[in-house]
Amino acid sequence: MTDTASQRYIPNRLHSRAHRTIRSWEALLLAVAIAIFIVNSFASPYFLNAWNLSDATFNFTEKAMIAFAMAMLIIAGEIDLSVASIIALASTAMGLALQYGAGTPELVVIGLTVGLLCGAFNAVFVTVLGLPSIVVTIGTMSLFRGISYIILGDDAFRGYPASFSWFGQGYIYWVFTVEMLLFVIIAVVYGVVLHKTNFGRAVYAIGNNPTGALFSGIRVQRVKFILFLLTGLMSGVAAVCLTSRLGSTRPSIATGMELEVVTMVVLGGVNILGGSGSIPGVVIAAFVMGLVTFGLGLLNVPGIVMSIFIGLLLIGVIALPRLWTMAVRRRKA
Repeated sequence: MTDTASQRYIPNRLHSRAHRTIRSWEALLLAVAIAIFIVNSFASPYFLNAWNLSDATFNFTEKAMIAFAMAMLIIAGEIDLSVASIIALASTAMGLALQYGAGTPELVVIGLTVGLLCGAFNAVFVTVLGLPSIVVTIGTMSLFRGISYIILGDDAFRGYPASFSWFGQGYIYWVFTVEMLLFVIIAVVYGVVLHKTNFGRAVYAIGNNPTGALFSGIRVQRVKFILFLLTGLMSGVAAVCLTSRLGSTRPSIATGMELEVVTMVVLGGVNILGGSGSIPGVVIAAFVMGLVTFGLGLLNVPGIVMSIFIGLLLIGVIALPRLWTMAVRRRKA
């Protein structure tokens, strides 16, 4: 036996990991984000201004906070379309409490508590009664916002204390906003939970095979209940930040935000049918959508055009993998 024949093949794991990273969806998204940044810098002379770039983060931070929880929920095979209405109800509750003299700490607690309660309300119908999450959350989407309209009508709550505006308008250092700090902290927390803990592995297992996960000892309904709670909590956090930034509460607040959150999640590489996805992908997708909407805003593109673009982006991202699979099968055939 020759020396070459007796040598064992040892795969280069570092090379294969780097190869997978380069070919990943996250790498493609990062390249797209860089390309959009370059195009925007040439399209508008105001884009590279540090303060303008800081303001651009407001286009995605509040939505991304919800998107991290939504990503885990979709990976587990469920969805919550009531997140924007939860924001409206939480904001209305804070405005109502303001009329009775509540201060900033109380307002924050009320916003987060209402978000949690709404998440628990959805969770009971899905995990206890076994109803489809898409049907339940379409119903609560109308319910929660309808309650806001009953309380407010065409009126608005104003007069929030100056200390409350810190959450949505405050800066930590130079152009680094409070919302951006919250975005970074929440991204790290959800990244660790999903990718480094047993809970995250349970989420993936449930999304791939809920029956198999149940027989392997995973408490499927409890995990889903927690995920709905987290989505509601993040909607409460977004409600605090958005209400603080706007300085007022209207029942129409955050209308249509659920579409942008789902688009952000799916654009980040999360399979809409569950079972796969990553938090880094959602982070990059958040920057991509923020850069696109901010760039279009600097070019004075109407808001309705942005809505059309987001809708087309959602359809395209969902359809692209299916079209690619069909093309590969035809080629093999």
